[in-house]
Amino acid sequence: MKVISRIFFLFFLTMFNCNSSEIINFKEWKENFKKVALANDISEKTFNQAMQNAKFLPKVIEYDRFQPEFYEDTKTYIGKRTSDKKLKKGIDFYNNNSNLINLVEKNFGVEKELLLSLMGIETNFGTYVGKMDIISSLATLSYDKRRSEFFSSELLTLLKLIDDNQIDYKTLYGSWAGAFGFFQFMPSTIKNYAFDYNNDNYIDLKNSEDAYASAANYLNKIGWKKNAHCFKKIELDKDIPVKFLNVSARNLHSKKKIKSFKKYIKNYPELKINNENLKIAIITPDKDIIPNAQTLSPAYIVFENYEIILKWNRSLRFALAVCTLKDKLRDEI
Repeated sequence: MKVISRIFFLFFLTMFNCNSSEIINFKEWKENFKKVALANDISEKTFNQAMQNAKFLPKVIEYDRFQPEFYEDTKTYIGKRTSDKKLKKGIDFYNNNSNLINLVEKNFGVEKELLLSLMGIETNFGTYVGKMDIISSLATLSYDKRRSEFFSSELLTLLKLIDDNQIDYKTLYGSWAGAFGFFQFMPSTIKNYAFDYNNDNYIDLKNSEDAYASAANYLNKIGWKKNAHCFKKIELDKDIPVKFLNVSARNLHSKKKIKSFKKYIKNYPELKINNENLKIAIITPDKDIIPNAQTLSPAYIVFENYEIILKWNRSLRFALAVCTLKDKLRDEI
């Protein structure tokens, strides 16, 4: 018992010293970041108000290193996010908001099922938008070295939105990664695509009207094609060259016309492809993530719309889940 107690004490002391060091370094980082913010035309008043309570959040680093996209196999990941319970909740949400959702679909050319799917997977239809202090989350990830440049840019964008009175910093609670509202918009997405749909002089992304229209506007502007294919599950022939397989969501390669891959797809007749000249890529999402995963299974051909979802969230599994739930909702609504 004494040995265990001593080990526990040493572990606690190490963690305490580590966190103390991080806090000291974070304070120094914040002082330096203020200079960067002021150089980017953010007022000192805004910086002091918005950043005064910004803290280093160790939990954010933990979440960043242990995202479901990094360890759940595709079947598990999709199954959790497209369950019968999720489907029923989506149908109920649609029935209660059908006038708004149908109008947004008509005005922006984005299927209601896609918007419902994204909202369902991102925030469980607005019931869980996150409770993290977004400014502290972004500051922590900006301070951290893994993706510092990206999150520093997002934090500067958010501070500018606050400085321009487009967002009240006191309302900024959301995901550990700094996303906000029913559709989990990052600051740059808010800046570029969010707008005041109900004309109440305030962009409220925790309000269905502004949130839905802003999400539809975003998808429309980045190129979503209504009623076009997203993905199809395939069975690959063992002779397919590995160079054609995509295992990462970053910059899908080896995109060719469907007919070029026809000989490698064992279940090709079942896919019912009308246009063999459409360009597609082949993804095998488990191979580089899951230990001992098969090289050729699961496998999918993915279309242009799939890559649009990757712009929303650069995860092979996320895009598959979104399109799967979308199709399930289409069959029920």
